[in-house]
Amino acid sequence: MNRRLIISPIAEKKLEALLEYLVEEWSLKVKTNFIMHLDEYLQIIKKEPESFPESEKVKGLRRCVLTKQISIYYEFNDEEIRILTFFDTRQEPGKLADDFKK
Repeated sequence: MNRRLIISPIAEKKLEALLEYLVEEWSLKVKTNFIMHLDEYLQIIKKEPESFPESEKVKGLRRCVLTKQISIYYEFNDEEIRILTFFDTRQEPGKLADDFKK
């Protein structure tokens, strides 16, 4: 099944900020490596979206641990996969709910 991959405005904004941070604080090489790693995981999510665990609190919400600092939260149906947010796991977990209110 070939589902469309949609990135929410919140996820897009967070990803842009993360990429800027990687260049400013680390290097262009770190950013490039991160993008390659992200692309690998997005391909896995596209091919097998049910391979990552579903939230116990929110039905249909799934979490993919991209790095030890960043998790991808997404949901899917037969037609599309919607990336809801990229969450920095170093934040207070309660802040995750803020991403779903916007």
